Amino acid sequence: MNEQKSAHGKAKGDAALADGMLVAPNPHDPRLTEAVTGIDQSGAPVETRVTVERPLTLYLNRREIVTMMTICDFPEYLAVGYLVNQNMLRPDDEITGIDYDEDVEAVIVRTAIETDFEDKLRKKTLTSGCAQGTVFGDVMETFESVALSDDVRVKTSDLFSLMKTVNTVPSLYLTAGAIHGCALCQGDQVLLYMEDVGRHNAVDKIAGYMRLNDMSGADKMFYTTGRLTSEMVIKTVQMGIPILVSRSGFTAWGVELARQVGLTLIGRARGKRFVALAGQNRITFDAEMTGVETGGDDEPDKHRRKGSQDARDD
Repeated sequence: MNEQKSAHGKAKGDAALADGMLVAPNPHDPRLTEAVTGIDQSGAPVETRVTVERPLTLYLNRREIVTMMTICDFPEYLAVGYLVNQNMLRPDDEITGIDYDEDVEAVIVRTAIETDFEDKLRKKTLTSGCAQGTVFGDVMETFESVALSDDVRVKTSDLFSLMKTVNTVPSLYLTAGAIHGCALCQGDQVLLYMEDVGRHNAVDKIAGYMRLNDMSGADKMFYTTGRLTSEMVIKTVQMGIPILVSRSGFTAWGVELARQVGLTLIGRARGKRFVALAGQNRITFDAEMTGVETGGDDEPDKHRRKGSQDARDD
C-alpha cells in the first residue's frame, strides 16, 4: 500500500469515528468530487459538484480479474470484498498482502496459495447491477448452503431510527448525488457506511472490511439505497447477514431467493413505512405508529434521498 493511500485512509477513519461509526463517507475529500459549471433551466450560469469515478483494475496474485469504475476511496476493501462475494476468496484463504498503486489505477490482492480462475472467468455472466456488475457461475453453490441466524431480531423502532441516521449523515449523495450508499448496522447503530457509483461496489467495500477485520454478519443488518434484486440478496447472504433493508423496491427473483434461504427482506423503507416480503419472523413491532397516515410518504423533505414513487427506484 503506498504512503499517499495510507494517509488518505487514516483521514477517512478519523472523520468516521467522530460520527460514532467505524467507517463513514467523507464528502469533504477533494478527490471524490469536482466542481463543474453549466446552466440551469432558465439559462442562468450554475456551478455544481459532481462525483468523480475512476477505473480500478483488480489483480488476484498474477491474474487480472476485472476493471471496475469506482470513486476509489477504499480500494483495498473493494478489492477484497469483490473477491469474497465472487467466491474467489474462500474463508480459509490467507491474504498475505494488498498493494494499491494510485498512479497505475490498480490493486493487487496476494494470497498464500495461487489458484487458477480460468473456469470461473469463462462462466462470468452479467447481472442486474449498474455498471455491469458480475457474478460467477458457481456463486449459487455456496448460496444454497448458507444457514442464516434466526436469533437476531430487528425492532421497528431501531429500523425507523436507522432510516433517519442513514439519510442525514454527511455523504457524497447529499453533496453531489449520482451515487449509491450501503450500511452495515447492528440494533439502532450504523457501524459502516460506504458509497460508490455502483451499489455492488458499495456492498463489496463492506464485505472487504468485514473480511479484513474478521467481523461476523450473523447479528447484523444490511441497508442499501438500491433495488432489492437477486444480486443484492446473494451478496447479503454471502456475507452471512440475515436482514436486508432498502428504501427502494423489489424484483421477483430477489424475493424468491430471499424466501428460499430465510433472509428477512424489507423494502420501500421510508420514514415509518416499509414492506417486508420475506423473513417476517425476525421483525419485532415495538414502535408507536400514532400519527402515521395511510397513504403517501411520511418522511420529512429534509430527510428524503429519492422520490417516493417506486418507478424512480434506481
